[in-house]
Amino acid sequence: MTDQDWLAERFEEHRSRLGAVAYRMLGSTAQADDAVQEAWLRLSRTDASTVHNLGGWLTTVVGRVCLDMLRSRAARREEPLTDEEFELVSSPTDEADPEDEVLMAESVGLALLVVLDALTPAERLAFVLHDMFAVPFDEIGSILDRSPKAAKQLASRARHRVQSADTWHDADVPRQTDLVKAFLSASRRGDFDALLEVLHPDVVLRADPTAVEAGAQVEVGGAVAVAKQFVERAVETLPTLVVETPGTIWATSNTVPRAAFCFTIEHQKIVHIDLVFDPERLRSLPT
Repeated sequence: MTDQDWLAERFEEHRSRLGAVAYRMLGSTAQADDAVQEAWLRLSRTDASTVHNLGGWLTTVVGRVCLDMLRSRAARREEPLTDEEFELVSSPTDEADPEDEVLMAESVGLALLVVLDALTPAERLAFVLHDMFAVPFDEIGSILDRSPKAAKQLASRARHRVQSADTWHDADVPRQTDLVKAFLSASRRGDFDALLEVLHPDVVLRADPTAVEAGAQVEVGGAVAVAKQFVERAVETLPTLVVETPGTIWATSNTVPRAAFCFTIEHQKIVHIDLVFDPERLRSLPT
């Protein structure tokens, strides 16, 4: 066995964990795979004899790669999604490896991924690495070029935002569902004024990485701009509960979910809409 073969075997021992870390960081199976592959490339160019804790070293590398990808994502601004690009939706293909699927699903529901998407890159890294993978704050701080105390504060702030999102489960779901239905009805009719009625003036529409890869704008802000995205667009969507919160699913003719919209509602106005295209996120949704 060559040194490279030995190194590849050692890397494979950590692949599942690295994939789980990257998926929680990025919320996209394709981008998670890219991050893990980049970790392997960096390891293959490193003198492994100098690495005393391979698992920790690889987790740090994946964390840094994911942080760079999140920062790049936050800086991206795309053109609005066109009618043609709206059809470019990734749909589930091959089944995932059972072990990987368990790791991906464990404590990572659609609702949590949506909340994580709203965190800053630094907050997301600190929360994911510490709260989900028990990485010490001194190591997290080294990835972020911050002190362990600053890393702990980031994780605490992120944890508070995640826990605050749990208030969804105590919300008036029937009333919120009626508002989503009114939104869909206005969209189907092409009633621009009616859309503005249910949208908060500062509403934000955010797309997940898979949607962005398909041509969606990373983020659209303001009621007028968001309403323009939905005029006569919701013809094939169906209202449903997405992880116990009002949402809609866009399904193909054989009922395979191709996209989902998750709505955040405050004071009877839609304040946030998350567009979800990633197949891993969509698999557990009702059809």
